[in-house]
Amino acid sequence: MDTAGIQTSVLTMPAPQPYFGDAKVSAEVCRRYNEECAALKAHYPGRFLFCAALPLPNVPHAIEEARYALEVLGADGIKLATNAYGQYLGDPALDTLMAYLDKHNAVIILHPHKPSAVNAQLIADVPLASYEYLAETSRAVLNMIAHNVLVRYPHLKVVVPHCGSFLPNALPRFRSLLPVMVKQGIMQPVDVDANLARLYYDLAGAPTDDVLESLLTITSSDHILYGSDYPYVAEQVLIDGKKALAERLSCHGVDPQEVFSNNARRLFGEAIPMRQYGERVVRLAEIEVEPTMLEEYLIFAKEVGETSTSVEPGVLTLFSMQSKEDPCKIYILEIYADREAYQSHIKTAHFKKYKEGTARMVKSLKLIDTTPLAEIKQWERK
Repeated sequence: MDTAGIQTSVLTMPAPQPYFGDAKVSAEVCRRYNEECAALKAHYPGRFLFCAALPLPNVPHAIEEARYALEVLGADGIKLATNAYGQYLGDPALDTLMAYLDKHNAVIILHPHKPSAVNAQLIADVPLASYEYLAETSRAVLNMIAHNVLVRYPHLKVVVPHCGSFLPNALPRFRSLLPVMVKQGIMQPVDVDANLARLYYDLAGAPTDDVLESLLTITSSDHILYGSDYPYVAEQVLIDGKKALAERLSCHGVDPQEVFSNNARRLFGEAIPMRQYGERVVRLAEIEVEPTMLEEYLIFAKEVGETSTSVEPGVLTLFSMQSKEDPCKIYILEIYADREAYQSHIKTAHFKKYKEGTARMVKSLKLIDTTPLAEIKQWERK
């Protein structure tokens, strides 16, 4: 997390849903998981939140565990599987659970699971994660909309994984078919837009330009959240992907800081603490670059500057300047929120890449630590 510039992670139980025919064992597994998550959250204040797992398809057990998790353990939300052995989200059997969660203004994070009836050979040949998980998520969300769940329980906030899955494609079809189905008495009228207003979307998976453009057709940028899929995504892939995502979001007119931090903070409220910074660290770096390597160095400098200020909240300023008299002399004004933010910055993968990549290019480096002049601090723009 420190290397990737992640302050707080939200823990959720992935597949499979822990139920294999024994409701008592399922409840015990969920209880142990939730208590472990609560202990981790307590041991690392401000670094972890967790969404509790529930022992579905047993609804009474699930309500009991939800009550314990939210009211005793201090869970920050609830994780729900798209289906629990055939019991799909939107099933009227879940209404009592949804009513309880609605009273608690619960955040619900969905996780796709194996569909209840599949062709075994197809599943063996084509990994679930490549297609069926996306179909599962879309299937469950559309079933919730078809049963008007998020209108009937308006205080729920549901996070849809994997860039909205197939919803950008499926929702227009759903909208066009709904009046026909209602007219034929197959479906009841539902308020599609009111249901969609309670949905949020994480960007775990493969948020390409096409995927982002498609997702923005069904939601707004303030309902989009960063999702890492760690540990299913390798560490370096996560770090490189996070940096590429920041650039891609900017190209689509979306502020990366909103997606990486602000939207989640608004969703979870005070559960994600605002970091309390100490005294700022302000320093000036004086660098002389080998003339034959200046162009290559500037590429490295631009990359580390853009990445650091977009994904590290504690990096306030990396302002680079080039001498008019001697372009090989570079000056960088560095401002960090505090000493901890600086120490965290120099441990990141993007800074290490810059440091190692430019070692042979730099003829000299001088770091000048500074102290603010108290008598002229009043001139700082607020």
